[in-house]
Amino acid sequence: MTSQVAIVKGERGHDPVFKALDLVDYKSALSGWDTVLIKVNFITVKTWDTGATTDPIVVEALINKFKDLSVKVCIVESDATVTNADKAFEMTGMNEMARRNGVECINLRHVRDRVKIEIPHGETLNSITVPRIVKESAIVSAAKLKTHTSTKVTLGMKNMFGLLPDKMKGKYHLRGISNVIVDINTVLKPALTVIDGFVGMEGRGPSNGTPVKMDLIIAGRDVVATDATASRIMGFDPHEIKHIRRAQEKGLGSIDDVCILGEKLESVTRPFLRS
Repeated sequence: MTSQVAIVKGERGHDPVFKALDLVDYKSALSGWDTVLIKVNFITVKTWDTGATTDPIVVEALINKFKDLSVKVCIVESDATVTNADKAFEMTGMNEMARRNGVECINLRHVRDRVKIEIPHGETLNSITVPRIVKESAIVSAAKLKTHTSTKVTLGMKNMFGLLPDKMKGKYHLRGISNVIVDINTVLKPALTVIDGFVGMEGRGPSNGTPVKMDLIIAGRDVVATDATASRIMGFDPHEIKHIRRAQEKGLGSIDDVCILGEKLESVTRPFLRS
């Protein structure tokens, strides 16, 4: 079945996010869920305008859109090896925005109620252990349009890596980060992927690259198709990005059978400098 991906161009604000969500029928994507977790990308405490972290205005737009769905919304991230998620929530302005909107920011590392999820035919992992709330909620991957020194790009699928509550994530990198990304997305596929491309990052991503003003929101219900589309916008062939290619090979989504809604792909493509 053809996957739909929305590309919306517009100045930083709520409207481009609203338009993208409407194009991909976000309501049916989240139908049947009581809780929605918005997974942000906080690999660093740098603010959104550096291109490194998810823009609070994107998350606020998501929260506003989800108000008519009768769901509980939480914003989630976990500590990374070099970044404390609680500090990142504060430094990026996410906490302040969340308080204004009556939404909780949760550092998954501190959630003790956890469940083990078996991974059938895993690339490198047999199972992962995550907070129960992760398994029992719809996940919205609120990713960033960035390059990455290890995986070439970091978009919706790579963002799901941060659902693992371990602080010392180096052990997963030793297993081959692309393999781990595929394994996580095999058992924890996001219901929606919304890529913040208001300001992206090229060069030495995910945290030390150069900001790129793109004024884009890319959204879809198929994370593979959404990441493949975002990769093409950045000038990458998604077939050459291991975790995206393997995800398609394992039936997690489509790279090529994609219907683009909104802007034409060629009108927004801008080759990013690579890591």
